[in-house]
Amino acid sequence: MTFLTVWQAHTQQRLFRRLLDAFAYPGRLFDAADSGTNARLAILATLLDAEVDLADPHELVTHEDWLRLMAAVAAPEQARFVVADAARAPDFTPAFGSLESPEFGATLVLEVQQLGAGTPLLLTGPGIASQTRLAVQGLHPAWIEQRAVWVSAYPLGVDIILCDATHFAALPRTTHIVWEDR
Repeated sequence: MTFLTVWQAHTQQRLFRRLLDAFAYPGRLFDAADSGTNARLAILATLLDAEVDLADPHELVTHEDWLRLMAAVAAPEQARFVVADAARAPDFTPAFGSLESPEFGATLVLEVQQLGAGTPLLLTGPGIASQTRLAVQGLHPAWIEQRAVWVSAYPLGVDIILCDATHFAALPRTTHIVWEDR
């Protein structure tokens, strides 16, 4: 068994910097291919430790990776982080935080089939000059519909990280999202 690059500190530091940039520039694609694994696991390995909890309602994380992540298991309604299959409609309501602590709103890591292909989302808001497009293949439309409800009481809400096999993009709760062709 080899120790994947993703579990090494320098790789996680590099990925964390990219995640910060992704939230600063919503809809921009960032590469995680140099992590030695898929983007979903790279993101989770970078953000999680024994101090936070994770919900995995679609069982995307292997038992071996759960042990390495060291995150506590939680229900999707209470977890700080939720990893899910974006092709399936959301069947839970994540944590939104509170007015005193909006930072306790969940971060959703949604695995899509492909970023940069498929139906375009139009994004506007902070970090975007006027508007930008993010093409996404394998994102159930209900995620965008539900997200609009979940972020409607800003500063409460959720942040989303979309990822495919090798890339990711962030959708902060401040970003307004509509489907280009709907």
